[in-house]
Amino acid sequence: MKHTAARTRRAVLQATTTPHTGFRTVSRWPGRGRQGAQARVNRAVLRLTTRVQEGLEEAARRPDRGDISTTTVIIWVAAVTGAVLIAGTIAIVIAKYNGELNGL
Repeated sequence: MKHTAARTRRAVLQATTTPHTGFRTVSRWPGRGRQGAQARVNRAVLRLTTRVQEGLEEAARRPDRGDISTTTVIIWVAAVTGAVLIAGTIAIVIAKYNGELNGL
């Protein structure tokens, strides 16, 4: 279900033109109360169902979705480990020779 400008205008017009007749009128804030809550739940379920269905259709159409490979994970782990080791070594050297470096 695609969102079009005409559909949006139609929804806005329907939401803003509520009948006000008599002293007990329709609520000025649509979506309040039990019926409004049920309508919100229905819209949320419809949106979620549509999104999942579109995702499944996309996965069926393009089976290789660009999943991350094992090699990429190994390279990233090695890079992060190397960076942590270098930073740790620098911290140890600075802590060990801190007294001698103060006079420079």
